[in-house]
Amino acid sequence: MTQLTEAVRNGVDTSVLFATLNAIKQQPELARFQFRARNVWLGGAHNRSTIKEFYGACQEDTSRAHEFVIDAGEPAVLVGTDTGPNPAEALLHALAACLTTSLVYSAAARGVRLTRVESTLEGDMDLRGALGLSDDYRNGFERVRVTFTVAGDATPEKLRELVNRAQQRSAVFDMVAHGVPVTVAAIVDEPTEMRANGSTA
Repeated sequence: MTQLTEAVRNGVDTSVLFATLNAIKQQPELARFQFRARNVWLGGAHNRSTIKEFYGACQEDTSRAHEFVIDAGEPAVLVGTDTGPNPAEALLHALAACLTTSLVYSAAARGVRLTRVESTLEGDMDLRGALGLSDDYRNGFERVRVTFTVAGDATPEKLRELVNRAQQRSAVFDMVAHGVPVTVAAIVDEPTEMRANGSTA
């Protein structure tokens, strides 16, 4: 029982963590993953993403019993009805979640037991860019600030090192800070009346 308690640190099974790392070292193709999301517009600013299957470890993964559902929207001041966080806020959530997971895993691997991990994120944006009112402003965040509060059985220096390590290894931090190529394709349905008339114009 004591060994099991030692193996699970910060809610992370370190024996599984190290076994996963060793497996990838021996078979690098296991590291190739493809994550997916499907989105549907529900009206106005309200749209909904569903997430379930993904590809990883050389196979399609269908182990999730249920899909995750994430609604998005806009506040009333931005012509929405608060059906969910807006996409920029969802990005802040993704960044916080990824940094936190990276921090917790790093701490578990290094034998540090954490008692508190909290973060506050702020993203500054001038909407004149996204609203098409001025090309002098970018469409997205001008800057993002992340502040962590961390406590555990380690020195302050070690805890700060873990936060830095999380920043170095966070996938979402990398995507936000350094960008990622994105392609957008369009599949356009014919209007219903054109399909009914058999038109190909």
